[in-house]
Amino acid sequence: MPVPYYDWTEHNANIRPNKVAILDSDNQQTLTYKQLNTRANQLGSWLKVNDIKKGDRVAILMPNCPEFFEAQFACSKIGAICLPLNWRLTAPELEYILNDSTPSVVIYDEKFSELIVKLKTTCAVPTYLEIAENKSDSPYETAISASSEALTPTPCTHDDTSMIMYTSGTTGHPKGALITHGMTFYNCVNLGIPAGVSSKAIQLVVLPLFHTGGLNCYANPILHAGGQVVLMRDFDPGRALGLINDAEIGITHFFAVPAPYQFMMQHPDFDTTDLSRIVGAGVGGAPCAETILTTWLQRGVPLVQGWGMTETSPGGTALEADDALRKIGSAGKALMHTEIKVIDDSGDEITDGGVGELLIRGPNITPGYWNNPEATRKTFTDDWLMTGDAARVDEEGFLYIVDRWKDMYISGGENVYPAEVENILYQLPEVAEAAIIGVPDERWGETGKAVLVLKQNQTIETDTVIQHCIQNLAKFKVPQTVEFIEALPRNATGKVLKRTLRDQYVSKDTPAVT
Repeated sequence: MPVPYYDWTEHNANIRPNKVAILDSDNQQTLTYKQLNTRANQLGSWLKVNDIKKGDRVAILMPNCPEFFEAQFACSKIGAICLPLNWRLTAPELEYILNDSTPSVVIYDEKFSELIVKLKTTCAVPTYLEIAENKSDSPYETAISASSEALTPTPCTHDDTSMIMYTSGTTGHPKGALITHGMTFYNCVNLGIPAGVSSKAIQLVVLPLFHTGGLNCYANPILHAGGQVVLMRDFDPGRALGLINDAEIGITHFFAVPAPYQFMMQHPDFDTTDLSRIVGAGVGGAPCAETILTTWLQRGVPLVQGWGMTETSPGGTALEADDALRKIGSAGKALMHTEIKVIDDSGDEITDGGVGELLIRGPNITPGYWNNPEATRKTFTDDWLMTGDAARVDEEGFLYIVDRWKDMYISGGENVYPAEVENILYQLPEVAEAAIIGVPDERWGETGKAVLVLKQNQTIETDTVIQHCIQNLAKFKVPQTVEFIEALPRNATGKVLKRTLRDQYVSKDTPAVT
């Protein structure tokens, strides 16, 4: 028989009712644990009155705001499945997700009202509920105030689905990764312990909450532990540094993909920002250039390199701060409740440091994809999740993510992993952003193209870039062409969209002169 899923907000409301759980830095709104639990109960009651049952989907389309967590915990209380929507997607992209997941209700911020009007004509969602910042008479607030604070939790187990997170969809349609209650709990354990998460933790959350990095690194673990999250609705490097510098707020934790770290360290306020209160800072989601790691480590920030996916809760591996300087570039070792291995094309484990595909298993792994048994079948071998990441393990057992298999290209029969070349390009002081893609070449099959964004008021010659690479890389890894642009295309989480660059440049490239 299922037992009631352990209610985080109910527990923390009993233990620390008057402690601030969430601070919205844009309008200084705060929610104590008692207020968060009460409002989640009221929203859960409203959902039940509107015939939302266990297993029904509740879509949420909103920026980083307290209501996001109210909706997440309301769904957990009644056994509904929370469906965060990427608000940077277009109407057709969201239309696909809504029609695939068939939610019973969409809770949305008024800033997306025009988008909702379009979706109402193409998606058969029966109920919509609008929230509005600082408006006490919004439909959302009216629904909350009219609903009961008394709510009997719906019995669930760790195996029940609590959330569906659609992957970024860099190829084809996005897939809805199933997130269970157990996955979220094990992520709190796996990530929370090495990050030093406790009830005293205060995290600045800059990644969008619709993405697993924003929601689970480390916002959910901190709310699980009874700490505080400080939300930014939109990331700005100068304002983020200002919040970290504010001793009254007392930020102790931070997490981001490499891009925000890079933008913050290039901001003029970086050198004067007091970073001494940060005891846990993580970076993941994409290969991190060595210059980013060393810059933050030199400022005394215990930056933890890690690796994970939406499908892994997302915590998969972490590099302890004590090994940060000794193993720069490593994603560390498997987190406590998980296993990893690297295999070759035959499925045999690689133990000599060679590059292969990374596989992972454990209670933090998704059971599959919503409404997509074929994708589920193709993603697993036995009980191992095939990540699609190219990786190697050194003689001490430390994992190195070399690149995505799909981003790897072959030049003259040699595998080239763009992240390795990009690390060299970041050594150039003029370079702000760098990306490498493979482009067709008559002689070598493919060669590299460097796509660079320069720092403000900086210039550099193509020959200088090429010569720097020649001095630091094997010949087959050296890019043959260089393109300068104003900004790299990125998805909502900051990952560079290599597919967009390939679409932009491959067709117009001509083979190199031999």
